[in-house]
Amino acid sequence: MEKSYPLPRPATASPTRANVYQSRSVKLIVLLTIGIILTVLHLQSPGQEKKLVPAGPRERHGAIAEETKVPLEIHIMSKCPDALDCLRDLIVPAMSKTASKVNFTLSYIGRPTDPDDGVECMHGPTECLGNILELCAAYEYPDPKIYLGFALCMSRKYSDIPAHSLVQNCALEHGMSFDQINDCASREDGSFGIKLLRDSVTRSKDVGATRSCTVRLDERVRCVRDGGEWKDCEGGSSVKSLTGDIEHLYGEKN
Repeated sequence: MEKSYPLPRPATASPTRANVYQSRSVKLIVLLTIGIILTVLHLQSPGQEKKLVPAGPRERHGAIAEETKVPLEIHIMSKCPDALDCLRDLIVPAMSKTASKVNFTLSYIGRPTDPDDGVECMHGPTECLGNILELCAAYEYPDPKIYLGFALCMSRKYSDIPAHSLVQNCALEHGMSFDQINDCASREDGSFGIKLLRDSVTRSKDVGATRSCTVRLDERVRCVRDGGEWKDCEGGSSVKSLTGDIEHLYGEKN
């Protein structure tokens, strides 16, 4: 018998109750430490002083500055065929080449409902649950290479989402715990997963992303996959063109 999921209500998937799924020795150590430092400084002869070297491009004030990664975000619906094309043909292969230079975000498209704090999904409540399961995968396993693989695996059989066997097989394929993902979706009577989804669709709404799949690079629309076609792809829709843009932006920022 298949394990059931906590399906959110189609239009009013609102959260309910929260519950489910200076002592002397210290002074001595300090004094000894200070003594060692002073001794080392005293023993360093003038001829052994370090020469000052100008800071490199990523060094400031004696410390290495943190690198600035390039923001890359996609906005999808879990049961949308365009999401499959987008993940399989562009995002996953591009991320395999540039993941270390990218700050990646996976967002979902839907409609927040008020005043019940719920979410409506274009393809119904099963899509809402699929979105939640994929967001939970990203929450529990924050490495994009892992959770994007899981999302792609799910998308290959998007019409079956959220079948237990599909979720379990995709989790196993990518070294994830099915129970951990399911517990995330079920946490606090399902309200935790619904909040993840609501926050995600609100973000998509705020940036004006309404088509699955919308690809945004450096906070601007880079390309859209819609109706089985690539649209609004000024820089091209190939993996090579996207990775080239990422490399260029990374070089500018660092």
